[in-house]
Formats: sequence, C-alpha cells, structure tokens
Amino acid sequence: MTTNTDIATLRANYVAAWATGVGIGLVVFMVTWIVANRVTARLMSVPSGPILAMSLAILAGTGVALRQGVRLSRPYTQK
Repeated sequence: MTTNTDIATLRANYVAAWATGVGIGLVVFMVTWIVANRVTARLMSVPSGPILAMSLAILAGTGVALRQGVRLSRPYTQK
C-alpha cells in the first residue's frame, strides 16, 4: 500500500518529532537535576553542589533532546 504525503504533512511530522525530542530532553533534565542535586548536596558544599548538578542536568537534557530530535525526525526529512 502506497500513500502520498504532501510537503505540509511531512513538515508537520518533522516539527512534531522535534517537539517530542525536546520533551524527552526536558524530562531527562528534570530527573538528572533531582538525582544530581541529591548526590552533590551530600558530597559538596552548598554553592558548589547545586551548580554542578545544574550543569550536569543542562548537558544531559540538551544532549538527549538533540539526539532524540535527530533520531525521531530522520524519517521525515526531504530527500
């Protein structure tokens, strides 16, 4: 069975795939922040621990958002 998809449908699916990737990245950011803040609060002093935890959360969330956005949007790129 073949389906014809127009450019608007491909573009909408592409944007939805990136939005889903960003959402997954935000979930990873929140979980990483919660866990890393607990761990670093026990190991480090007050100003250093939360700063390190936030840095780790930003890196993890951004990396996952980019990776998932690329992976999920790959089928909808125009060739």
